[in-house]
Amino acid sequence: MREYHAEFTEKNQSEHFVARKQEALRRLKALHYFDPSVDEFQKYGSIMINEPPFGAHYLIDDDYELVKRITRFEKETGGLVYAVVRAFTEFGVLDSFLYVEEEQEYWSYFDENLNYGCVYTFTWNRNEEHFSDFGSIGFMHTPAAGLMRCS
Repeated sequence: MREYHAEFTEKNQSEHFVARKQEALRRLKALHYFDPSVDEFQKYGSIMINEPPFGAHYLIDDDYELVKRITRFEKETGGLVYAVVRAFTEFGVLDSFLYVEEEQEYWSYFDENLNYGCVYTFTWNRNEEHFSDFGSIGFMHTPAAGLMRCS
């Protein structure tokens, strides 16, 4: 069981949490995400990371620093992270957190961005924390039914 999404297993989930969870599932399906990974998220709150070159899906559980950073991000923003896309760049290792915003008025922007092949993320620069920021990233689908950052 994943401690970073303990609320997934609680019987008395808040209405707001249930709404964010449903929105995350809707987004995963809209992204044509790998079905077994969607099922893991739905049942247990498991977050998968997609890594180049094929966008393969891995549970984040073994990456203590990533789990710690996601937990911190969710506490600070109230967002719900549902997937991570990793990119290796000359600027460092970038982990882009796909998440559902706490404020529902922002949820409709996801579909608009998706039409342009983009998703709004928080991107954590693992090598230089001060270069971490919010913004849209371009993505493409991979042979492993994952996502890969392309801009």
